[in-house]
Amino acid sequence: MTFLNSHGLRFAFGTLTVLPVRVTRWDRETARAGMLSAPLAGLLVGLLAAVPGSLSLLLGSGPLLAAVASAAIPAALTRGLHLDGLADTADGLGSAKPAEEALRVMKQSDIGPFGVITLLFVLLAQVAVLFELYGQGWAHGAAGTVVAAVAARLALTLASRQGVPPARPEGLGAAVAGTVPLGGAVIVTVLAIAACAGTGALLGGYGAVHHALAVLVALGAAHLLLRHCVRRFGGVTGDVFGALEETAATAALVVLAF
Repeated sequence: MTFLNSHGLRFAFGTLTVLPVRVTRWDRETARAGMLSAPLAGLLVGLLAAVPGSLSLLLGSGPLLAAVASAAIPAALTRGLHLDGLADTADGLGSAKPAEEALRVMKQSDIGPFGVITLLFVLLAQVAVLFELYGQGWAHGAAGTVVAAVAARLALTLASRQGVPPARPEGLGAAVAGTVPLGGAVIVTVLAIAACAGTGALLGGYGAVHHALAVLVALGAAHLLLRHCVRRFGGVTGDVFGALEETAATAALVVLAF
């Protein structure tokens, strides 16, 4: 498949993480392969985030410290860009201004009240759910961390599908918007959901169904936000991608809390 090539993987890991991966090509073909590979970047981020949380719990800490560790690592691995995108998108949507003015609000370096409030509640929700999961054991916490990270990046794959326009002629949104063919997006989605269901199956009981449902709800929440942003801004931007990622991750975790 076209998404399993070195340039696409470099694009995915080089743009979605701070790992020292050199992106050598920025054309549309590479962007398509990179966004199809985005869930693989999520898998690595999730695994790296699960390690300190699980080790913390196994070494005798409480589930709260483990939850904070697993919530902090994804932010560190993206230099907080996705959280910043969430805050900027919240400010843009909350400004109630026309599209061009709202986009200018989103480009400002400061964070407004809507952004602060959104960040506060999203991070609280993520830590609260991970606290509950780690309270059930390190395996539950680790599985939730990984599944949320995969679902978050899978939402970016779907947001890059053909038919979704960019809001600006430049930036990451313009580079990846509309690059992913629908057939490729469907294949990647099925594979990612199957992998997450397999992860849940390791926990026994209805774990497979529970974790697959978490991904589906995460994608649904991200899709609703995507539709609203396209209608509000005229398309997607890099900030919108960050907001979609954090929304999907949080929604997946919330489902796993029940």
